[in-house]
Amino acid sequence: MSDAVLPAIERPRAQPMGESGLVKGLLIGTALLFLTAFLFLPLITVFLEGFRKGADVFFDSFSDPDTMAAVKLTLLVAAIAVPFNALVGIAASWAIAKFNFAGKNLLLTLIDLPFSISPVISGLVYVLLFSAHGWLGPWLIANDIEIIFAVPGIVLATVFVTFPFVARELIPLMQSQGTSEEEAALTLGASGFHTFLRVTLPNIKWALLYGVLLCNARAMGEFGAVSVVSGHIRGLTNTMPLHIEILYNEYNFVAAFAVATLLAGLALLTLVAKSFLEWRYAGELAASHRH
Repeated sequence: MSDAVLPAIERPRAQPMGESGLVKGLLIGTALLFLTAFLFLPLITVFLEGFRKGADVFFDSFSDPDTMAAVKLTLLVAAIAVPFNALVGIAASWAIAKFNFAGKNLLLTLIDLPFSISPVISGLVYVLLFSAHGWLGPWLIANDIEIIFAVPGIVLATVFVTFPFVARELIPLMQSQGTSEEEAALTLGASGFHTFLRVTLPNIKWALLYGVLLCNARAMGEFGAVSVVSGHIRGLTNTMPLHIEILYNEYNFVAAFAVATLLAGLALLTLVAKSFLEWRYAGELAASHRH
């Protein structure tokens, strides 16, 4: 009997690639060397420089009002942008995965748009729309509404560049799950809202959390788009990445690396949570990456 008609359980397993031990060692060594040179060493340097003059000096760096304002603004922007993108990402994913409608491919393209254009360009778009000389600028000034060089502009820019992360985690997973479970729930008399809470949300919860973590990491670390719309006003519109740049340009290296250490620490916490999800819920997350 040929392999083509053998049951899957009886077919011989595919053999691993037959490279020699030397080739495997070279590949692994190259990868480790690259990661060490371009990831681990720079990251370690940030922490070493942050604590170079001791823990007291490190923590004193955060007594500066402008530094604390930058930390609070970064957390505030992430606290607004991430839940908004989660809600809109769920809605967009639901529409794309569960329904057929005119413009579906266009919506998919628009979701990917922030991935394909420079964050600086997205920031410039908001300046063009909302600045004093922009299309909506005169009306905003007449109504005493501040967007550019204020917190709303930073939030808008952050929402734009981080929007795809949640939607792109959920769309493939929802498409692979189909609509049979939701249809069964509706047939049994459940409302659309209860169907979402009791059927859809439990099926996507870990992929949703994974997308939220990625979205949050990008929101806190975003520089390009925020730099364009913020105006670099110390104590008011500087997020942590912008404040780090200012401190470094002023040769205040200890404070710059202290804030960079905090930002890197937040990123590492996100990475740990992301890695835990990948380990604990590998099957469901793999399905969400399957196009």
